Amino acid sequence: MQEKLAKVNKAERGERVKDEFPVMTTERLVLRKMVATDSKDMLEYFSDEQVMKFYGLSPFESEQEALDEISWYDQIFETDQGIRWALQTNGGKIIGSCGFHNWDQRHHRAEMGYELSRAYWGQGLMSEVLAAVIDYGFNTLSLNRIQALVEPENAQSLRLLEKAGFRQEGLLAQYEFTSGKYDDLYMCALVKSEYINRSQK
Repeated sequence: MQEKLAKVNKAERGERVKDEFPVMTTERLVLRKMVATDSKDMLEYFSDEQVMKFYGLSPFESEQEALDEISWYDQIFETDQGIRWALQTNGGKIIGSCGFHNWDQRHHRAEMGYELSRAYWGQGLMSEVLAAVIDYGFNTLSLNRIQALVEPENAQSLRLLEKAGFRQEGLLAQYEFTSGKYDDLYMCALVKSEYINRSQK
């Protein structure tokens, strides 16, 4: 009985080839699996206070912290809780990541997160990435809803999501306790029907 239910649940959410990490390309970037040898590049941007300002973590101080983060990416992929892509330039440098976590397969929704090295801000790169990742979420993972939690002061991220079609659904008061304080967070979301309507315009 449990085996039968597992097969039904897998069919409902769409197949994902677990042994093969999907690689995607945008106009200027390659989205691929983050590996241990990327830890130095990761430390470079995760040690930047400006990058980490709204991340909910203190700036990284060691390469081991980067390796731990990469291990978490591996864990959520292997346990079907999410997927996180490394963002690689044509020159081979890792400048950030983007992907899904808190994947609720029963309700066909997941939370999206991302970050980008400060040296690459303002170039439209994350808009490229979000377009590819959102398409993968709706059309490969069979998501019906993609959501993101954003601090009200993070105007840059809110603009990015609005441009991608997300709507602010409300403010969650003191929703998270990070870095010794309670943070309010906007719930932003995009549902598949709205995504399809935008795509057809």
